[in-house]
Amino acid sequence: METTGIRVRFAPSPTGPLHLGGVRTALYNYLFARKNNGKFILRIEDTDQNRFVPGAEDYIIKSLQWCGLEFDEGVIQGGPYAPYRQSERSDIYKDYIQVLLDKGHAYMAFDTAEELEDARNKLPQSHEQFQYGINTRMQMKNSLSLPADEIRSRIERGDRYVIRILIPENQTVHFHDLIRGEVNVLTDALDDKVLFKSDGLPTYHLANVVDDYLMKITHVIRGEEWLPSAPLHLLLYRFFGWEGSMPQFAHLPLILKPDGNGKLSKRDGDRLGFPVFPMEWNDPGTLEISHGYKEDGYLPDAFINMLALLGWNPGTEQEIFAIDELVSAFSLDRINKSGAKFDPLKARWFNHKYVQLKSDTELYSYLGPILIKNCITADSEYVLKVIALIKERVELLPDLWKNSSLFFRAPEAYDKQVKQKIWQEGTSSLLEEFAAIVSSLKIFDKDNLHSIVEDFIVKKKIKTGKLMNPLRLLVVGSNQGPGMMDIAVMLGKEEFLRRIFNGIKNI
Repeated sequence: METTGIRVRFAPSPTGPLHLGGVRTALYNYLFARKNNGKFILRIEDTDQNRFVPGAEDYIIKSLQWCGLEFDEGVIQGGPYAPYRQSERSDIYKDYIQVLLDKGHAYMAFDTAEELEDARNKLPQSHEQFQYGINTRMQMKNSLSLPADEIRSRIERGDRYVIRILIPENQTVHFHDLIRGEVNVLTDALDDKVLFKSDGLPTYHLANVVDDYLMKITHVIRGEEWLPSAPLHLLLYRFFGWEGSMPQFAHLPLILKPDGNGKLSKRDGDRLGFPVFPMEWNDPGTLEISHGYKEDGYLPDAFINMLALLGWNPGTEQEIFAIDELVSAFSLDRINKSGAKFDPLKARWFNHKYVQLKSDTELYSYLGPILIKNCITADSEYVLKVIALIKERVELLPDLWKNSSLFFRAPEAYDKQVKQKIWQEGTSSLLEEFAAIVSSLKIFDKDNLHSIVEDFIVKKKIKTGKLMNPLRLLVVGSNQGPGMMDIAVMLGKEEFLRRIFNGIKNI
């Protein structure tokens, strides 16, 4: 096989939504391809029809598009090695499974589900797991143990069978993993995995090896859950005579729960209140809706930056990377061997940093539709000034509305806990007196407001909070928001005074 430069693939199965770990695998493949001027390919591995979930493939593609990971070849773009959906390549696999049968590296197994279960139940009560392989294959019903005439009659009458790989005895499978170093596995520890199912479709093991070879994949970068399968895949390359064209392997560490105790799961996100999927997922089976990073208000470039550093480090103190900077800095040798703990607070920190990098005009594109949805008409110049004022307080995009709504709507309710804490006898008259002074101001700006506040506090011999805390409650409805002077100037004198008098009346 002639290689045409670096070629990597992301090959998800449409059995459900794309998890954080899957997106990170796609990202590392993308960065590696771009760093080496290679090709990044999307292949859909949908040979397991029993686990196929309607809508999952479309969800995977849209999620990767939201993340900004563009493919050079795949199910959408096509390419020189199409089709890129395994269910459309079934005839190809039939040819290759026959090669293994003809060479004596695979065999037919006729065991029924009941017979396999019976074999498992016959094991001693030592929690030993049944393994169809070197020690058991001759006691089972397959083309190695059965007479030739029985095999022939079973095939003629249409008995269902699978095709298993014939694992050789007492050999060592060796390979160099680009992240984990040297790996050696004794074949006696492997089982005769099914390569071809009775439904006429290959399993992952056969299909992914054949496709990686035919698509000229040079590097297989995938999660560490596939590390136990690597020796089997290497044997297949050997049996097909493709060892000279075998890709290099890199098995990525797990993404762990925030406490580091086990692999991160959807259950952890549900329990701790953060998403584990890039976009909202509507499960067609359970009708359960799982929220995603997009809908929660994360920027895709912040999400990608966070994921890149979840298992890889650049060797510097830099944390904020534009995508081209990630491409330039990325290398497989700086990926950690151990799992990476997911920190939801750090994820929010990344998003906050990226929000600050956005221009006010860019953030307007997010806030504008929310204003329209809330039937608010506002001058764009005013909205941009509001964004500049509240921007520093925004972590997630919904915070734009949460922090800016006070500039578009007067409070209709007042925080009861804040009111109980700060509202005292005489507070109303104090605020009315202050409002009268404000109403006499000819130039309503921050400097003049600051001066009259200071003079008023000195004259009344009160602490600043005695005036400013109830003033904020009346104008905002709570004790939240930017500086009080900034809010007042942004609202303008008329609206500022109106809120003070309305608040006094309502409270």
